Amino acid sequence: MMVKKRSFYQQSRPWLIAAIVLIVIVWAFSGLQFAGVKDSAGQILGSIFSGLFHPDWSYVYSGHGEDLLSALLETLAIAFLGTIISSFIAVPFAFWAAHTTKKFSLRSTSGKFVLTVIRVFPELVLAIMFIKAVGPGAFAGVLAMGLHSIGMMGKLFSEAIENIDRGPEEAIVAAGGNLLDALSWATLPSVLPEFINFTLYRFEIAVRSASILGIVGAGGVGAPLIFALSTRSWSRVGIILIGIVVMVTAIDWLSGTIRRHLLK
Repeated sequence: MMVKKRSFYQQSRPWLIAAIVLIVIVWAFSGLQFAGVKDSAGQILGSIFSGLFHPDWSYVYSGHGEDLLSALLETLAIAFLGTIISSFIAVPFAFWAAHTTKKFSLRSTSGKFVLTVIRVFPELVLAIMFIKAVGPGAFAGVLAMGLHSIGMMGKLFSEAIENIDRGPEEAIVAAGGNLLDALSWATLPSVLPEFINFTLYRFEIAVRSASILGIVGAGGVGAPLIFALSTRSWSRVGIILIGIVVMVTAIDWLSGTIRRHLLK
């Protein structure tokens, strides 16, 4: 059996790709301006670790609504409401952007473009914009989280719609059903588990993102964290960081458990 000899381009293509990647990496690092390490960096780092090992436990709960537990609950509420609202709004966007035919579709192309535009703006930028519109607080955080999540979940939902088996839809239409029947009895039951899975995954990410929205005044645990950092209250910083780690770890474990049972 004769083995077809590879051309010079086929032989050199891996090396060419590696060279391009290396050039891009060198170009990226050349734009960094390394200003050195400050003399106080070691002292500040030591203070932060000291705060982690000697946290301010009195800040965990005070009963006045201005403690760590209240801030964490507000963070969870921002992430939950933003995710739930966006998960419902993302569904029509997903059907708009889903490419369900082999031919070029202006509908799906325009839908994907809209979702891309929505995803361009990070949560912090959206939070600043909504703070100017509705004022500081958790409501601005919910709006920022919800709008950004529409772009991400709309993309994931549309990919789930594109990957489903079209056989049940065609069978329903062939049996005399209309497009609404196919949507209700074939498409939605097929994609609903994936929709729930993506929503839970997005909620995990939203909890992390909501933890820093308070830095710009959009509610949550970020506000007391930035205040503690600015006042160099390292023991307060330590207990807040511990609270964030515990909250994110618990949410990841719970969400992962639900998703594993959902996909069985």
